[in-house]
Amino acid sequence: MFESERQNVDPLCKPVSLRERARPIFRGKIAGLTERLASRLAGRGNSLSKLAGALAISVFWGLPAHAANVDAAIVFAVDYSASIDPDTADLQREGHAAALTSPEIIKAISQNYYGCIGVAYFEWSGRGHIRTVLPWTTICGPEDADAAAVVIRKKGDTGYVRSRGGTSISSAIDVGSLLLDQFPGKAMKKVIDISSNGENNDGLPVPPSRLNAIARGYTINAIVIPPERENPEQPLASYFARSVIGGPQSFVIESTGAKDYVTALRRKLITELGMNIAAPSFRGQAD
Repeated sequence: MFESERQNVDPLCKPVSLRERARPIFRGKIAGLTERLASRLAGRGNSLSKLAGALAISVFWGLPAHAANVDAAIVFAVDYSASIDPDTADLQREGHAAALTSPEIIKAISQNYYGCIGVAYFEWSGRGHIRTVLPWTTICGPEDADAAAVVIRKKGDTGYVRSRGGTSISSAIDVGSLLLDQFPGKAMKKVIDISSNGENNDGLPVPPSRLNAIARGYTINAIVIPPERENPEQPLASYFARSVIGGPQSFVIESTGAKDYVTALRRKLITELGMNIAAPSFRGQAD
């Protein structure tokens, strides 16, 4: 596990019906979201221009009816680029579902200050290719975790659609940051959790997106799936440690197989949740 700086996270809310999500009261938030994203990306070229409308729609359908205070708001940003084959897609999809529902994670959640976390799960590949799987959802116990896992298993990538372009880690960080900006409650930590099997090779460079997320008080962690014929002198985990992760106590974990991936995810989540027993100190709130 590669250690770096560390950071704190924010909140979530419970799922709502389509009728509640479609209430006109949220239209103003969506307009603000689109303007905000457009403003942030201004001057950075047109490569992310499609994200504003696409992400606004995704967040709109995920807006919860009531804000909640949580110990951590975690965005799972999962690679579904052309290099993700069915086996790797299964590894990521099933791995996240299994980790969220594991007794160790449920116990870690319950032992924190609020006893709840907020999670969102989206998939990314080349620039402009973003797919929402699980909108902001509050997990306070086994039933919540099971419900979230069902959605991830049902809607997550299967690896059979292979025309999704390259690997834009910068886009993944930008989208993750914006989702954390828009979380309607408060959180003691805000984390972007990236899962990927490759380096940034599409869209904008990573450094500006990384620095922006860190400046907003967010932590970027990662779990990497190294290629079978990885160059031992240039391991993927080292690239992520050097160029992607950031924020207080950030880290990257390397997975070496199916069982190891789930174990690594559990270990990563437990580390991120920590033990927030003290009175809450909120960071990284949107302006």
